Amino acid sequence: MFVMRLAFDLIAVGLVLFAFSYWWLGNVAHELAGTGLFVLIVVHTVFNRRWYGTIPKARREARGLLNIVVTFLLVLAMVGLLVTSVLISNALSGVMSPYAGFTMRQIHTLAAYWVLVIVSVHLGLRWPMLMGVARKLARISQPDGTRTLTLRVVTAAIALHGVWSSFELAIGTRLSMGMTLDWWNFEESVAGFFIHCLAIIGLYIALTYYAMQWLRGRKGKAASPRAITQNVHQ
Repeated sequence: MFVMRLAFDLIAVGLVLFAFSYWWLGNVAHELAGTGLFVLIVVHTVFNRRWYGTIPKARREARGLLNIVVTFLLVLAMVGLLVTSVLISNALSGVMSPYAGFTMRQIHTLAAYWVLVIVSVHLGLRWPMLMGVARKLARISQPDGTRTLTLRVVTAAIALHGVWSSFELAIGTRLSMGMTLDWWNFEESVAGFFIHCLAIIGLYIALTYYAMQWLRGRKGKAASPRAITQNVHQ
């Protein structure tokens, strides 16, 4: 069941990337991808419905609070994406045509790029669990220094590529709803666009994961002196 849920989530991420290729595959494929995405979001919500009931009981620590905030930001961005997608849909143009203005399309694009970033942070918060699943599937039981170093080098390379990709796709401008005519030329390269998107996802996953590791390390160092003090008093 867990692997099936994980597969659905990965397909949803794939549909997010697929939907970004509007100028490559056209409107029909874009709307079909969007429809599939929202179906999978409903499936994801049903699978994880019990999590919402645990929010009042959640421990007030950095990771738990960030997880709650990120999840609700993702819900907000997804709702914005859904509402604007209905209003600008070509398939529903006979019903919604009065609302399909330029500003609504800008809001749709804004929500889409924020979804890309927030989903990446969402994955970063769950990266230890995903790595645990990968280790189990690969039957890796013992730590290996060489493997760890290799993975860190690969992560650093992906993060650096993600910084470059952010400039190539003008992510900052799109996240601030700025005006830009700099759209990717799919006639030159299709794979390059998806590589840039994956690198950006990797960048935010890495930033989130290592930020959580840093906070955990700080918490551990802060707890150590208190433990020593308690032992001395005892």
